[in-house]
Amino acid sequence: MKKVVKFGGSSLASARQFKKVGDIIRSEKSRRYVVPSAPGKRNDKDEKVTDMLYQCYDAAAEGKSYKKILEKIKSRYMEIIDGLDLNLNLDHEFETIEENFIKKAGRDYAASRGEYLNGIVMANYLGYEFIDAAEVIFFDEDGSFEADITNRELGERLEHVERAVIPGFYGATHSGSIRTFSRGGSDVTGSIVAKAIHADMYENWTDVSGFLVADPRIIDNPEVIETITYRELRELAYMGASVLHEDAIFPVRKEGIPINIRNTNRPEEKGTLIVESTCRKPRYTITGVAGKKGFCSINIEKAMMNAEVGFGRKVLEVFEKYGISFEHMPSGIDTMTVFVHQSEFEEYEQSVIAGIHRAVEPDFVELESDLALVAVVGRGMKATRGTAGRIFSALAHARVNVKMIDQGSSELNIIIGVKNADFEAAIKAIYDIFISTEI
Repeated sequence: MKKVVKFGGSSLASARQFKKVGDIIRSEKSRRYVVPSAPGKRNDKDEKVTDMLYQCYDAAAEGKSYKKILEKIKSRYMEIIDGLDLNLNLDHEFETIEENFIKKAGRDYAASRGEYLNGIVMANYLGYEFIDAAEVIFFDEDGSFEADITNRELGERLEHVERAVIPGFYGATHSGSIRTFSRGGSDVTGSIVAKAIHADMYENWTDVSGFLVADPRIIDNPEVIETITYRELRELAYMGASVLHEDAIFPVRKEGIPINIRNTNRPEEKGTLIVESTCRKPRYTITGVAGKKGFCSINIEKAMMNAEVGFGRKVLEVFEKYGISFEHMPSGIDTMTVFVHQSEFEEYEQSVIAGIHRAVEPDFVELESDLALVAVVGRGMKATRGTAGRIFSALAHARVNVKMIDQGSSELNIIIGVKNADFEAAIKAIYDIFISTEI
């Protein structure tokens, strides 16, 4: 069995955390390929190494004083090395980094050094081979990730390597310039490595015990989702539920490789298993509930709208003209409502209204602002009668007025529109009716 294990910044913030990670890796021989992030915060007042590297680079590139912050970065790594009793000296690496900062090697280069140095430390600590991501993960000169070339080169490189550490977050162009994924990109690296070696499992270790049914800022101690499908995850992630970098899903999904989200500080907990499909019966009717604020609705009414061919296309072309994407579009016989991000729409609202009048000659157009969308997601809803009824009952009991409801044909999710002011109350009501009462 082959596992790729990725550890986030909080999991590698100190020597104490490194030791936890070492125990986790050594506890299973299948954990053969390790993807580390840069050291994160040790406490709320601490700084992430990546942030310090950005500051140091900007100062050096502008000819300002940078030595003090460079020493802070060095001390973070020395603290880890000394705490692990390693015979390792990074002085030469820091000399090279300093030279390249002065030469203005780029902010991508600067940001990547946190993972690069942590990878060297991790490989030394575990006794694994260190493979620089710049040698096996490729971007084109425009900074776009080259998936096929990377998959081939990385697969060939790791084919005869029993155990290796590959730093997350970065790669390089064919000319050698360092390029990074967006922040959180170490998740992506782990997924790419898992695909290249045809791993049996991709374990993503972080500071939470998996995906939660609801936002812990709204619900106290929400339940952990035991198993979730990629489709359910996509729905929840789109609505703001985030533990895993979204781009990390696709490489492993293509290969059918499951992802296990685990907690470094609680390794005994199983976390959340993300799979393509499963016959496991979900613990609750719903898998999760998530949402976002800041939407507005444009309600268009016209008699006999349903008989007018091309009506919907003409309306959406008006939004397209102004670069506004729509979120949901529930409709009736003589009405059509378009939900959009309020921040995108406000600048063009009068132009859009005028455009709709010219395009389809509606009887009237009405706007409503300060709306939130709540997604109730779960594969268990399909086999459960009365799910929508329970949602409406719970919201009515909480005195939440429903502005819109939209259910996909897959019966995987139900989207509810409410006022921004009712957002938290709606989440709590839905959580209580489906989770608290089913525990």
